[in-house]
Amino acid sequence: MSQVEEHTGASAPIYASWAELLTWMQEIARERGLRYQKISDFPDYIYRMERPYDLPVTTASASICDRGGVPLLLASVSPRHVAAKSVQLRLMGGSRYWHLHAGAQGLQQGSWRLDRARLEELVEQASKQAEAR
Repeated sequence: MSQVEEHTGASAPIYASWAELLTWMQEIARERGLRYQKISDFPDYIYRMERPYDLPVTTASASICDRGGVPLLLASVSPRHVAAKSVQLRLMGGSRYWHLHAGAQGLQQGSWRLDRARLEELVEQASKQAEAR
């Protein structure tokens, strides 16, 4: 087993779910007239040199921002060297935070499951909070 297979084999579901989350974020931002912003790439993508890169995306963290560029929601995923990989989701301007793992039905924290509709609700809540400030 190669080092790449060792890191991505069992963790492939988290990165597939992460790629889906990024797609939802981009779509929701576009539909609502907000901004999707890539924040960082995976370190092993940046420093890969001549090595092949096998994850489905290069983005390690991203946000949805209001029209003025102020972040409403921030999302990031663990790099491949972390043993217990997760996706972190945070609403800005408050203390709402989720530490999501890949489950049978996608990203979840316990029984709380993240799907596109729930992400849309979170963005809507964050937008309302930002407008109230």
